Amino acid sequence: MKILRSVVIALATMLAACSPAKKEATTAPGLTPIRFATDWRAEAEHGGFYEALANGEYAKRGLDVKIIQGGPGVNVPQLLAAGSVDLGVGSNGFVVLNLAREGVPVTAVAAVFQKDPQVLIAHPDAGVNALADMKGRPILIGDASVTTFWVWLKSKYGFTDDQVRKYAFNNGPFLADKRAIQEGYLTSEPYTIEKQAGFKPKVFLLADNGYPGYATMILAPNTLITKNPAAVKAFIEATAKGWRDYLNGDPKPADALILKDNPEMTQDVLDQARAKMKSNGIVEGGDAASGGIGAMTDARWQTFFDMALSTGVYPKTLDAKKAYTLQFLSPSAK
Repeated sequence: MKILRSVVIALATMLAACSPAKKEATTAPGLTPIRFATDWRAEAEHGGFYEALANGEYAKRGLDVKIIQGGPGVNVPQLLAAGSVDLGVGSNGFVVLNLAREGVPVTAVAAVFQKDPQVLIAHPDAGVNALADMKGRPILIGDASVTTFWVWLKSKYGFTDDQVRKYAFNNGPFLADKRAIQEGYLTSEPYTIEKQAGFKPKVFLLADNGYPGYATMILAPNTLITKNPAAVKAFIEATAKGWRDYLNGDPKPADALILKDNPEMTQDVLDQARAKMKSNGIVEGGDAASGGIGAMTDARWQTFFDMALSTGVYPKTLDAKKAYTLQFLSPSAK
């Protein structure tokens, strides 16, 4: 589960302590070193990055990439702003707009996920057939969600804060209360609930119900964009190739690295997550269908910004275009 991504900064000090000399010493000769921070522990949702690494796509383009897996104690924007890593994952549109609002010189350069995989989950026999049916029911969500998709749910469906129950990333409270709703990721909690409880829950993908945000965006410090735009572009192109191969080719090279980095992961979880990403168009749908993997558009960003403005989260004076750039994407993606 990835809702705690970009919440706290426990690893920032540790990573910042890595000296430039030490970093350079471990870099392959002639390649540009890139420390890339993910927003959660290694999983299928990072499969394309690992596939590009395993198959040498980054190295072919002159990059020596090291993937630094995240977790509940990792704040990727903080690491980027501090110069502790070179590139990183932005989990959702609110993370990116928050950077612009706070004047942090970090920008989204590509969007790997065309649909945010965030879901709400209900019991199959609880009379919940649509998001609107969840009004008035207890909803288990994490702290970070209160300032992201929850504001959209309140605005669109009339949900109220008294429905919120704290989600501690444990399915137990949800399973114990048939009226309860639980947040999750399309590729994670529905499967673990089915394995644990022996029934298929009802799953409502927010993106299929009007939630407009991109997810798993590649974030780059403005200094890197200015000083080495070729490296940024090379990383995006290699990542796109990695995702195509992971979803449509042989995922074994990436899976092997994922399982090595995250021994708690299992092959069955990887397999079902990959299948759901593919069947739901998480990576290859949306703007990527015409613009290629990683595509973003001004129109899509404006839609997300207008939604966020309507909830009162951001001031009308905020320039949303400072949050992202299309300069590294193909013309058809713009």
